[in-house]
Parts: sequence; C-alpha cells; structure tokens
Amino acid sequence: MIKQGDTIVNIRTGQRMTFLKTWEETKGTQLKIDCVSPVTSEREKSHFHPYQENRFTIVEGQLLFTIDGKDKLATVGDIISIPKSVPHSFYNSGYVDANYIQEFFPALKIDSLFETFFVLAREGKLNKRGSPNMFRTALILLHFEGEIRLAYPNWKLQKVVFKLLAPIARLMGYKAVYE
Repeated sequence: MIKQGDTIVNIRTGQRMTFLKTWEETKGTQLKIDCVSPVTSEREKSHFHPYQENRFTIVEGQLLFTIDGKDKLATVGDIISIPKSVPHSFYNSGYVDANYIQEFFPALKIDSLFETFFVLAREGKLNKRGSPNMFRTALILLHFEGEIRLAYPNWKLQKVVFKLLAPIARLMGYKAVYE
C-alpha cells in the first residue's frame, strides 16, 4: 500500500512518482504526486477517469496533452485540469525531464493502479507500448474500472471482453493488483 513519502519508479520509462498526499492522509478526497517524466516520443493510450478530476501543475519542462481530441502544450506554471470522463493522454515532448504535480480528486484506488503498472514494468511484464498482455489487462481494468478506462473501444464492449477473459486470466495465475 502506497504511503505518503513513498517513491516508485517505472524502470521501463524512467517515470518517477513521489506521493505527497494519499487516500489515507486525505480520507479519500485527494491523491497528490510529485512526478518526473523523461523525454519520450512514446504516447500513452487515450484513457479517462470516470469519477475523478485529474489536475497537472507543470513545475519544470513541458508536457503535450491530447484532451478530448485537442492538443495542448503545457509549460512551467501551467495548470491543466481534466474533468472526469474526458479522454486524454500526455507525454513529455520537450528536451528536458518534465517535473509536475499530478492530483486526483477524489483519490479512489488510483495509487494502487500506478503501483501495479510500475511493478509489472520492473518485472518485464509490459510490452513495448507499456501494456500488459490482454489477460492481465482484463483483470486490471475490471478491478480499476472506477479509476481508469481506455477511451476506445466503447467501455461496454471492453467490459464484455474483459469479463470473458478474466476467468482464463485467473486460471493462468494473473492478478489484478501487484505490490
């Protein structure tokens, strides 16, 4: 379980997260993370948080966001607020590491999702695009459906497919959460 002051590193991407406020400290109202993302051309998949606002405050460097299909370059001092259920993605398109404060309102279990992906990266269980195999994905996205959903295809279709894959994934020994 993530605690205030914990730092996790994604060995695959070099992204670092230090948890400033967690679900425990805020009684679930907020998650606040000091993040550092190295320069990359790799973009994460478009996703949304169905019940959470996601806010970024750029401290150093820049991030290129795609929010609801529109690109937005954020530089030092910018605050980007993404309402719940709005598809988005971001990456460091600059020339230096990007340092930013990322916040989620409410916290829900998103810290556990980050920890799961960083553990899978450390164990070499993500593909070149940073995704687990389809069986792990099914379990993870079903478990964290209140925190994150892929923007495409439609969530109802994804959920049907994930529910079909989940029993097979469990038989294969996969889990929804990795710590």
